[in-house]
Amino acid sequence: MCELPQLFGPIDYWVRRAAGLPLATAPLFDKRRKEVHRYTIADVNGPLTLTVPIVKPHGLPHATWADVALSDHGQWWHIHRTALESAYGRTPFFEFYIDRFAPLFSADTPDRYPSILHYIAAADSLLRPILLPTTLPSANSALKTTLPPYWQPRADRLGFIPGLSILDLIFCLGPEAAIYLRNALA
Repeated sequence: MCELPQLFGPIDYWVRRAAGLPLATAPLFDKRRKEVHRYTIADVNGPLTLTVPIVKPHGLPHATWADVALSDHGQWWHIHRTALESAYGRTPFFEFYIDRFAPLFSADTPDRYPSILHYIAAADSLLRPILLPTTLPSANSALKTTLPPYWQPRADRLGFIPGLSILDLIFCLGPEAAIYLRNALA
């Protein structure tokens, strides 16, 4: 079984990646699979889903996600950057990590990445050194069925919000995000 690539996927996605579950290399485009180009963060009022608009491939009978281009509609990169600053600007590790991700949220982003899979690969290349800095555990590692809560900035008001983007874990825990992922492998 292969994992469908996800942009800033949720923490359980990254736990499976840390366990060695491979990514699909040429997944077929399916417009119902929104998790490929959407991710959820914890905004001041609760979960906020951010979407990278895509250009659906037309005229290709068996289009893959590699055929799906990023759209430049609505200056989404500015909206994402602003939402991240609003949601995580006061977290302990936001200022330490945001500059690494800044190239993914610039006006030339749709031109630099020919497809959503290229964009996801660029994001993953920034995430992997933070999350998986050492050798990976065995692919036979068991995964915990539920992940424990970790510190979130608005937990006192909103409670712990599970299922958020890996960016939440990174901005809240910083270098300890890798330890959290390792501990999720039994």
